Amino acid sequence: MRHSRAEKAATHQRIVQIAARRFRERGIDGIGVADIMREAGLTVGGFYKHFDSREALVMEALTVAFAGLEAWEAAARGSLRRAILAYLSPGHRDDRTDSCPLAALLNDVSRGVRPGVASDAANVYTEQLIRVFDFFERLLPADGRDDRNDRGARARLVFSACVGALTLARAVDDPALSREILDTVADRLIDAFAPAEVPASA
Repeated sequence: MRHSRAEKAATHQRIVQIAARRFRERGIDGIGVADIMREAGLTVGGFYKHFDSREALVMEALTVAFAGLEAWEAAARGSLRRAILAYLSPGHRDDRTDSCPLAALLNDVSRGVRPGVASDAANVYTEQLIRVFDFFERLLPADGRDDRNDRGARARLVFSACVGALTLARAVDDPALSREILDTVADRLIDAFAPAEVPASA
């Protein structure tokens, strides 16, 4: 019995991990339960042994996807320059399955938001966005004119620019333009908000 429970838990986690990657790659509505179960080596009929609904899978997958942001934050090692360069790198642009869910799921979540209607996905997305805004706010260098509201506004500006640049760089079919978008926005953000930082080593 103990072995069976462990197997079920491992299978459950495998399904969630696959969903977290595929939702970022194709969008929440871009892949069905049947495709996710097939990739996990399971039948569609086994889905409800693990989840009450597709929405339950979506919420678990979002939790896993957002947990990946912690690795990017740790890699920044307290440097705004490193955070920007890692986010606006060709590697991040090209790795859609394990990339930032705030960028990857932006359109999916925004399409599900309706005035006066609660959305669990939008709630989770909003919480994580606020957390990343706070992360950028902590990285911004302080100066004598700084106050909390100004730093918060600048943090929102920096991350919004990062998300916009990453999304545009993924959308264009010109590799040179895609790279130019990443490099230009990264350079301008660093010049404006982290000019005094020592350049990150290669």
